[in-house]
Amino acid sequence: MEGLIKGLIDVALGGLGEDRNNQEDSDDQRSRDERSRSTWAEVVSGDQDGDEGRGSEDRQGYRRSSWNEEVRFRPRGVGAAVSRPSRRPQVAVDQGYETHEDGRRHDYDQTPWNRKEDNQESNDDWEAVGRKHQRQPHKVQMDHWHGYKRPPSEQEYSNEVEIGLGIEPTEEELSDLSQACNKLWELDLNRLIPDKDYQIDCGEGKKVYQKEDMAQGSLFSWLSEDVFRRPTYSRFCSLLDNYNPNGGCKEVVTSEERQEQVAFIEEINRTAPIKYLHKYLSSKGMVSGDRQEFKSVMMRLWFDLYGRGGSSSSSSAFEHVFVGEIKQCGEEEEVSGFHNWLQFYLEEAKGRVDYQGYIFPRRRGEIPDSETQLLTVQFEWNGILKSVSSTLVGVSPEFEVALYTLCYFVGREDNNVQLGPYSVNIKCYRFGDRIGSVFPVSEC
Repeated sequence: MEGLIKGLIDVALGGLGEDRNNQEDSDDQRSRDERSRSTWAEVVSGDQDGDEGRGSEDRQGYRRSSWNEEVRFRPRGVGAAVSRPSRRPQVAVDQGYETHEDGRRHDYDQTPWNRKEDNQESNDDWEAVGRKHQRQPHKVQMDHWHGYKRPPSEQEYSNEVEIGLGIEPTEEELSDLSQACNKLWELDLNRLIPDKDYQIDCGEGKKVYQKEDMAQGSLFSWLSEDVFRRPTYSRFCSLLDNYNPNGGCKEVVTSEERQEQVAFIEEINRTAPIKYLHKYLSSKGMVSGDRQEFKSVMMRLWFDLYGRGGSSSSSSAFEHVFVGEIKQCGEEEEVSGFHNWLQFYLEEAKGRVDYQGYIFPRRRGEIPDSETQLLTVQFEWNGILKSVSSTLVGVSPEFEVALYTLCYFVGREDNNVQLGPYSVNIKCYRFGDRIGSVFPVSEC
């Protein structure tokens, strides 16, 4: 009898010990899972971003405060209901990577705020919650971007455009800015074709003062990967991560970044829109007819730093117009500039832009669709609202640079011009002898 009782006690104690061991194993597993999720959340939210080549502790501090928002995760395939996407900054997971033949994943998001260490583990079984669905993965070929950092004389460029493309301005164009701008539109042979090179979904419309999100998904459904093999597009995109969006923070331009700028100016000077621009301005005596001197003018106009918001060397025309800046207005932050569609596409792919819908056109019945190439939209960038912004979609970088440069030299603050099928007011604000801001406004 004692043996039987002892046996029963041993079985009970053994089972209890096994339960404890199982509990400890389960706790350890949950701890490992939590650590895994925490590590991955830190990686994608930017807490472990590198800071190579920036040389500014203030910039690093801004990045930590602005990009390290908490990201919640759930396993893929779990059908839990998800509420409306958060207005806080979202971070794209499994977006922005290119897989090499050897299986390595390449992160095209090279901004210092979101650089991921190579030795960080990835967790492909988890995805961000609260992020709008993107219809197709966004991928960017950027292996060759590293070569853009070499001295410009050591780089390879596209062939010069043929002179027979009508790049000599006519007397009518020289006397009429609208005709000259429309000629630039015609010369933009590098412009993308809607629904062939890319596709957008404009969603629903809204008034400027309305704050609710009227877009079910992202603005860009897809963009052909071939676009980033086009030299001017590729070089333009390689410049976008050279800036800190904090409007009051001093920019530090490295020698490699300067070489990227010079190479970009060299590349676009081989295109028809920029050649036409040069001939137009030199015909009016506004710039030298010498190509090298003209390139220097373009470098100074678009890339020289100036003070904005009380800080010296904190901004440039390129940064403000094409990249965008965050400025402080009292206790609120606002998005300033940010009028380029490529920057919008890339930031949306990374989860930093939340498209909120288009702004109703002034003329009733003119509802934008997937083929519209002049859009007025509302969006959030890194959780900060831009209530109204206009952009030309699918146009080439050389066209935008030529158009805005032409309006700066020849036009006024309001420049009512025709761009193909679009009646546009190119707003041009001067900042002393620099471009303060320039962007299109639909007249429809």
